[in-house]
Amino acid sequence: MTVRVLIVDDQALFREALATLLEVQPEIDVVGEAANGEEAVRLCAELRPDVALMDLRMPVLDGIAATARLRAEQPGVRVLALTTFDDDEDVFAALRAGAVGYLLKDVSSTRLVEALVAAERGESVLQPSVAAKLVARVARLPAETPQPLVTPLSERELEVVRLLADGRSNREIAKTLFLAEGTVKNLVTSVLSKLQVRDRTQAALRAKELGLF
Repeated sequence: MTVRVLIVDDQALFREALATLLEVQPEIDVVGEAANGEEAVRLCAELRPDVALMDLRMPVLDGIAATARLRAEQPGVRVLALTTFDDDEDVFAALRAGAVGYLLKDVSSTRLVEALVAAERGESVLQPSVAAKLVARVARLPAETPQPLVTPLSERELEVVRLLADGRSNREIAKTLFLAEGTVKNLVTSVLSKLQVRDRTQAALRAKELGLF
């Protein structure tokens, strides 16, 4: 199966180049392009992509507002932010709006394809620098007494959650730990269950709160 992708960016040349890059990837099917958030919302309703690859700073309707509308109106469409900027406000606004991931435009083509596939599965995908920002923000929050886990993480699960906090994909974790990708997927599922969170980003934040790394 292929991941159906809508490219959203106000720069026509960048959209065309990105579409050309992605269309040769067997895992990806580029179903359309949008020049702003308003057009993206309309095309998502028409084309039903799996993932909207969303720039943030656009005219008419910016990517953050478009992401919030998609979450409310078309929750089946995953939004993966792809932007030039990684300042704190953009990062946290995009994630609060409902983006499942945040990448910068200097990302490699291999990493981008992996991120699109992961996003389609509902996994959180974060640029390492973005993951570091999230962890740093949690570290600045007022200290609270965390509730202990009912079932502690195993040593292998602790290794996985530390790599999640670095923004690693399942494939990258598998390579680092010399495990099958399916094994990593099962470990991530177990980590989410034990930490009582919904996604990888929340898992990293919860583990940080508990002092697990």
